[in-house]
Amino acid sequence: MKYGYCRVSTKGQLDGNSIEEQTNAIHSVYADADIIVESYSGAKERPLFNEILELAQTNDYVVVTKLDRFCRSTKEGLEYIDRLMNKGVKIHILNMGLIENSPMGRLIVTNLLAFAEFERAMIIERTQGGKAIAKQRKDFKEGRPKKYNSKKINHALELLETYSYKQVEELTGISKSTLIRAKRSVSAI
Repeated sequence: MKYGYCRVSTKGQLDGNSIEEQTNAIHSVYADADIIVESYSGAKERPLFNEILELAQTNDYVVVTKLDRFCRSTKEGLEYIDRLMNKGVKIHILNMGLIENSPMGRLIVTNLLAFAEFERAMIIERTQGGKAIAKQRKDFKEGRPKKYNSKKINHALELLETYSYKQVEELTGISKSTLIRAKRSVSAI
């Protein structure tokens, strides 16, 4: 059995990590691989990946496109590798190759895992630093910027007096759920 594991943290994840790109990469090497898709942050529990760890048996393959799809820390990666190799499961990380069950293979993987963990820590550090700088600006607002300004929302709310939610959504492009939230916030004032 060949388990092709694809994971995204967000629906629109880019940079070679979209579900389609991961699936295509795995199928280009293992056309008969069963693709298991999971949408979870790597920091959270991954129930489908844990299921693969349980199901995989001797001579099966666990295939991922990149190391960061497999694990998030050196400790976690080594635990997964030990667990799978002790069962006789082959691990193929496409951008690295097959993980060898030898002292040299272990050395290489340990170093690569350490660098991957370091890279993740640096990304988090840079993100936090950028956020701290942004918070110092007077015009800083936490969260995602508003898609529609108050003028557009107010116009859409006025249209609701004459038209249905569906019609207003078609006219303005503002979703029903956004209109309902806006209407509630106006009613609360």
